[in-house]
Amino acid sequence: MTDSQTLRPSTAPQPKPWIDAIHAYVPGKSKGKDGRPLIKLSANENPLGTSQAALDARTQPPALYPDPDSTALRHAIAAKHGLDAARVVMGTGSDELLNLAAQGYAGLGDEVIYVRYGFSVYDIAARRCGATPVVAPDADYGTDVDALLALVTDKTRVVFVANPNNPTGSYLPQGEIARLHAGLPADVLLVLDQAYGEYVAPEDDDGSLALAAAHDNVLVTRTFSKIFGLAGERIGWATGAPGIVATLNRIRGPFNVSNTGQAMALAALEDAAFVEASRVHNRDERARFVEKLEALGNHGLRALPSQANFVLVLFEGALTAETAFDGLADRGYIVRWLPGQGLPQALRITIGKPEDMDVIAAALREMAEAAR
Repeated sequence: MTDSQTLRPSTAPQPKPWIDAIHAYVPGKSKGKDGRPLIKLSANENPLGTSQAALDARTQPPALYPDPDSTALRHAIAAKHGLDAARVVMGTGSDELLNLAAQGYAGLGDEVIYVRYGFSVYDIAARRCGATPVVAPDADYGTDVDALLALVTDKTRVVFVANPNNPTGSYLPQGEIARLHAGLPADVLLVLDQAYGEYVAPEDDDGSLALAAAHDNVLVTRTFSKIFGLAGERIGWATGAPGIVATLNRIRGPFNVSNTGQAMALAALEDAAFVEASRVHNRDERARFVEKLEALGNHGLRALPSQANFVLVLFEGALTAETAFDGLADRGYIVRWLPGQGLPQALRITIGKPEDMDVIAAALREMAEAAR
């Protein structure tokens, strides 16, 4: 036995301390506390399902490895958005790309900034590479550009902003996104997470793709999980400067988008009618649902303005979010209660089918009146 072996403690392998500090991501649930399946409005999935064209594309042979570069899909994405295909990189959902952005540009001693009530993956992405997460104050649950910029130091390496934001639904207009970018040092990577970008009306575009095309320190991420209805296939993409894309390609998983995923995403991308129908359904049902909630303002319920396919409802009166969560489960629905994200007073409710939103609105009214 060598001296080094005698000195080494005889314990089990230990994770790095920054890994031990991670709170694992908790997905939206689909069952009640008793294990009973419920109508799932907790994960922001598309209530219209999946494009028939995408379903018809599920014919790829599972015995063969997929194209490791997702060439056809990247070119189709680039053509649709007026991008250079060489500046598009694919991921296992946009989650992989968000983690790779932190891993590629931050590490021990560095800082990663995101806004309070931002997507919980940002904290995980920062910690898994050993960086220190820095949380900016919010502006009534939304992103505050000045608060973000005030926290930038010489240790800052990455700034994450979701637009629209998850879980609050808030949205920064183009001018604010441009102002945020202009205020950042050139060596800080701005990651603009547009998982819900297709739900925003075209005339309200925030200019993120144009920023990524024009600058060396902007990465935009998107996903096929939301409006395209392909959450189960795990397909995301990102675009940025050649150097950023090259970095992500070096460290992403090989063959990270399956044969079936690539084929379905190609078909979904081409089915513009399904995407538009999903956007219009969401816009109309969200407005109808919010109108019903506004009538409950005197009961302490407040729906935050949303540009996404969900609404964050605040419970500021006698009815608590936890009681409402349990009450909706009793009626057959599961939504997202968020005490783990500092929002014990809120429920995030996915916009579903009209009949489901009617049931939920009526149930909230009934519970709020009973609590008074």
